[in-house]
Amino acid sequence: MSPDEDAALLLVTVRRHLRSLAVGLDPAFPQEDWGFLAQQALEKLLKAAIVHTDREPPLSHELSSLAVLAEVTLPPQLLALQPFAVKARYSAEDTPLPGDRGELLGELVALLDDLERRLKA
Repeated sequence: MSPDEDAALLLVTVRRHLRSLAVGLDPAFPQEDWGFLAQQALEKLLKAAIVHTDREPPLSHELSSLAVLAEVTLPPQLLALQPFAVKARYSAEDTPLPGDRGELLGELVALLDDLERRLKA
């Protein structure tokens, strides 16, 4: 498969995560679960951007490192999703989201839209 086709396959999972995030905008949906899905969507978006440039993404959850490799500048509140990769999933403590769910989702959708435009170009 071409790098664009490989990247497009990763985006299938990203779209699924974004649909789940949209359904989970209700504050009754646990913030730790919402944050985990948001972190996973962002991680896969970054890895798709890396794959798009015909490189192998590392086996890492580290958003800042992936953003550097993907040559993407992320807003601080998206970088702040990092604790949801592992810590929030296993901790009994509350892990507050780094911003409003709707705003975070909007930023993720904008990143997806940008990457999809680059894949079509």
